[in-house]
Amino acid sequence: MTSQHEPARTAPTTADADDWRSYDEFAAGIDTYRLENADLSGARLELTLDDGSTLRVAFDGEEAVWSAEGPLAESGGLGGELRDPVDAVRVRDDVVFVNLPLVSRARESVTVIYSETTHRALVVHSRIAERESAGAPRVGQTFWSAVTGAGAPTGDAPGPSRDLIGTRNLYRYSPHHLYEHVYLSSQRYAWQCIEGVQRGHGDTDLSTVWRFDDDLYLFCFREFRIAVASVWLHDLGSARRTTGVFLGITGAGGAEHSRAGGHIIPLGRVVYPDAQPV
Repeated sequence: MTSQHEPARTAPTTADADDWRSYDEFAAGIDTYRLENADLSGARLELTLDDGSTLRVAFDGEEAVWSAEGPLAESGGLGGELRDPVDAVRVRDDVVFVNLPLVSRARESVTVIYSETTHRALVVHSRIAERESAGAPRVGQTFWSAVTGAGAPTGDAPGPSRDLIGTRNLYRYSPHHLYEHVYLSSQRYAWQCIEGVQRGHGDTDLSTVWRFDDDLYLFCFREFRIAVASVWLHDLGSARRTTGVFLGITGAGGAEHSRAGGHIIPLGRVVYPDAQPV
């Protein structure tokens, strides 16, 4: 029996090995089980990044006015005051996931995760290069730890983590999206589609994991085969929820931002007895 909210299931089909689906095809509906968006209207956020840069964000409904100064602005070309859409989710009572899917600049996004309790934050700048580069993903990402100006920071600063190495999870994003991840090392993860338009497809791609707080991890990947990058916040505590965004090139050749999210289903973990992955 199926619920009124979930369609009857049919026998799964397997994608043709030579029919690699485009980013917009697999991303359609991948936000079905995402947490609800939060309204941050009237709030202001001022961050100091670990390289001395500053990032200021003023939230105004579904948009934000923001500006960057210092190395962040210089290296990323993000200087000046800009207005862009904003996508915000309160992933925990005191932790907020904010994405700016930029329209002021093509093929770029800025993602901020911050805690109202520890006053710690992290910033991710995702971008798609103008053209392909042999042997490397077309998408790139830069990471910073940061602090908010709302109070004295406490606890450890966010930073690279090896905690997920050897972990194997399922991610259920919708009735039609089920993926498996295996975290292989500090640099790569493997995935396969169990259910969805990519069923039968899988790969090993570049990835980054940072620990943000207890059982709370930033996970980002950059695919080789298609131009797509993601930013996720995995809550591996009792909630077992993930909230994320994609930036990629569609089948028509344009850049597109997509929201994503869902439930985490742990499958287990292996522990290496001697030599360790990178």
